[in-house]
Amino acid sequence: MDASTDAAGGLLDLDITGVAHGGVFIGRHEGRVVFVPDAIPGERVRVRVTDAAGDDSDRKRFWRGEALEILDASPYRRRHVWRQADIDVPPEDRPGGADFGHIDLDHQRALKLEVLTDALHRIGGLDVHAGISGPSAPLAEDLEHAMAEETPDGTRWRTRVSLHVDADGRVGPFAARSHRVIPVADLPLATDEVQRVALGLTSGKPGRIDVVQPSDGRVRVIPRPESNRRRSARPDERAREVVLERVGDRDFRVDAGGFWQVHRLAAHALTDLVTARLRDGSGGWAVEPDAWHLDLYGGVGLFAATLGDLGGPLTRVTSVESDPRATDHAKENLAEWVGARAETARVDRWLARTVVEASAGARERLSRGIVVLDPPRSGAGRQVVESVAALDPARVVYVACDPVALARDLAIFRTAGYETGQVDALDLFPNSHHVEAVAVLTRGGAPR
Repeated sequence: MDASTDAAGGLLDLDITGVAHGGVFIGRHEGRVVFVPDAIPGERVRVRVTDAAGDDSDRKRFWRGEALEILDASPYRRRHVWRQADIDVPPEDRPGGADFGHIDLDHQRALKLEVLTDALHRIGGLDVHAGISGPSAPLAEDLEHAMAEETPDGTRWRTRVSLHVDADGRVGPFAARSHRVIPVADLPLATDEVQRVALGLTSGKPGRIDVVQPSDGRVRVIPRPESNRRRSARPDERAREVVLERVGDRDFRVDAGGFWQVHRLAAHALTDLVTARLRDGSGGWAVEPDAWHLDLYGGVGLFAATLGDLGGPLTRVTSVESDPRATDHAKENLAEWVGARAETARVDRWLARTVVEASAGARERLSRGIVVLDPPRSGAGRQVVESVAALDPARVVYVACDPVALARDLAIFRTAGYETGQVDALDLFPNSHHVEAVAVLTRGGAPR
């Protein structure tokens, strides 16, 4: 079968040869790359071209398509964990959010590691070791509503789900790669309690509805209508309810509608990994209490508390976060450390000011300190990276949710004299293409 070279809608039979960042897979037609979802490398797939026309240079270089039929299946293919997203459902009716759900869980992780490694090499120019694992589970009693281990198929981990409401009041997820609300019969990535509540929502005002289950196990429903955003209305009080999220033996105050990791074990897994990577060469901790440590994009203080736990009650640590509500919570969450501060500011502006204004004594403490970076998906960016390097910290811990942004920023750090010998990936979003990664950087590549 062949496709028109000038217009979308044609059919192609493609051999899928690789995986790309963003949850799509790679085939080639007459030398042109075709990006296809819902496939697996090694398969032969029938594809309908959806984006091939126009004069845009990117469209000349690659096309996009949608998988209609698997002609030769991979041994790693399984029945999709979300039945409605499986290959026999018309592409326009497949819900988004579980774009790796048709792949065996171990092979999902291998593909995510391949994407991460490719980004580090191709974009970052870095030859570093990278590995991947699933989230570690705390003891069962540490999470009242969570199982002690991951489910074998990587489902039932989401404690936060956002549904959308269209102009007719219909509630549901968007269809994949669209903004069209579609009805669904289940939400297999959500915890049982979140699924039950979410599926009971049958109507609403156009916009979004968040369904949230914090550590106490009780589900909250938070409407976020478009009208509120347009009119800059006061946020719904349900979004500002203060809830507790438990990590190990510590509680963190956070707004019900504020940011917290969606995987029920994510905060445990990330703090465990960061803690493990902050050991010094002799097996002790690299956190000097009288140095000055920074938690940038600090949220409610999760990683600042990690640094405080390692350094002890006198640890000097500053959390910087642009959201005032999160900063208010961070102040309370960090109250037990006499040297802890939480500041409301944009990270780039706070760093630029600190680079200019820091005293000689402050710079000396920063030079022995640790900087934790946990930026949004877009990454920290050149200005922030160069400002961090200008403060000359002993170590930088970079927590990333996008491998391309991580690779770009690590390359900038390398130019500024910081190296990393290892990147640890965590599969905190099973059955999706997303992956979290942690890199520890030191000046010249050697711990100090």
